Amino acid sequence: QVQLVESGGGLVQAGGSLRLSCAASARTFSSYAMAWFRQAPGKEREFVAAITWSSVNTYYSDSVKGRFTISRDNRKNTMYLQMNSLKPEDTAVYYCAARGNGRSGYSSKFDYDYWGQGTQVTVSS
Repeated sequence: QVQLVESGGGLVQAGGSLRLSCAASARTFSSYAMAWFRQAPGKEREFVAAITWSSVNTYYSDSVKGRFTISRDNRKNTMYLQMNSLKPEDTAVYYCAARGNGRSGYSSKFDYDYWGQGTQVTVSS
């Protein structure tokens, strides 16, 4: 069982930056692939970025590629999402997610077993 807690959300102007964190309770944090998803009001939860246990592979949605950076520190049981050049359309609740290693999918919400409670990111124009 893994418990995930996001932090770092807030209100920022367009063009600004935020850094989200996701703290995991698992003693074997490195056994899990991790991801960020987001959900805007009235929309489906969508994939943002994913990272493998070793950080060797990272994946991004086209909408955030070049602006967001996903990373993790297995010593601290924490994953991060550095968000730069934020746009109003990035406004959403951001969720971190985890799943066991050894599975191939990474961009569907159904690929993940554990979820945090979410943190709100609001980008004003």
